[in-house]
Amino acid sequence: MRKISYVQGAGAIVWRVKKEKLEVLIVHRPKWDDWSFPKGKLKSGETLRAACIRELKEEARVDIALGVPLGWQRYRLRSGAHKRVYYWTATELPAKHPALRSRCRVAAASAAEVDQVRWVSVKKAKKMLTTESDREMLAQVKKMFDAAELATVPLLLARHTRAQKRSAWAKHDGQEQTRPLTETGSRHAEAISEVFTQYGVESVLSSPWQRCVDSVRPYAKKSRLEIKFLPEITEKAHKEQPAQVKKVFSRLVRTGDVPTVVCVHRPTLPTIFTALGKFSTPRLRRQLPAADPWLKTGEILVAHVAHSSGAEPEIVAYERVRLPQTGK
Repeated sequence: MRKISYVQGAGAIVWRVKKEKLEVLIVHRPKWDDWSFPKGKLKSGETLRAACIRELKEEARVDIALGVPLGWQRYRLRSGAHKRVYYWTATELPAKHPALRSRCRVAAASAAEVDQVRWVSVKKAKKMLTTESDREMLAQVKKMFDAAELATVPLLLARHTRAQKRSAWAKHDGQEQTRPLTETGSRHAEAISEVFTQYGVESVLSSPWQRCVDSVRPYAKKSRLEIKFLPEITEKAHKEQPAQVKKVFSRLVRTGDVPTVVCVHRPTLPTIFTALGKFSTPRLRRQLPAADPWLKTGEILVAHVAHSSGAEPEIVAYERVRLPQTGK
């Protein structure tokens, strides 16, 4: 059977609540005379998330933070080519949000490409959207809203990028807490900072050991955020008191009210996953990494946490993010 080659795209359903009612953002494309959710093709070398952020700025004129992933839409273009578009839920960021300080400028699409951008109710969107697949995705978002699973706070768990080998560092300073990143690791730290801006990170936490701090420093510098240290999550502290690591992450899930990144060490990961698993359904727990190395250097696990009044928070989705630049 011949393998189908897909044109890759990304988009989002941007939502807000106005007068206690859910509204979504839709656009009109005059070339096709259709109403749809903003989306577009990936540029060469671009990731799905980067394309989503760019396309929403181009087509809908909004700066967004990614929320819960919605999966793929697959369809055939009029040219005969196959297209696959990945979607997220998303919310609009305020103009002076720290995550926007590290984003590139994006020009708005021409009126020939998009001539109307509207916030509309779910009921109106259902009537206006042209394709059945968009209406099905709208129904999915409405169901999440009704279940209090749409308004989530992302908790990003980042394993530090590549560090110098222990054996090599032993010939220098020799102290584990000062072991630095390699040149490649430093480049990768710059690369993963793009992921942090895509989720609108407002709080930067880290083990105080050098390789973790330097992995989040590029984003902290660009966004002008302070790195706050968690001495309880170093390798040494974890070896001596793993229960404290569980407490830290349970607290972050329960009390986290802004998008947060935490940079950690590989040996702490199974303990952290155990803590996160207590806030997840059995189905979602099976998505957590189950074997060493748990996450590769520079890889990120995104936990989308939903908070309900008077109830324990619940992690409603996980994503694993590994940029192409962070591989060997």
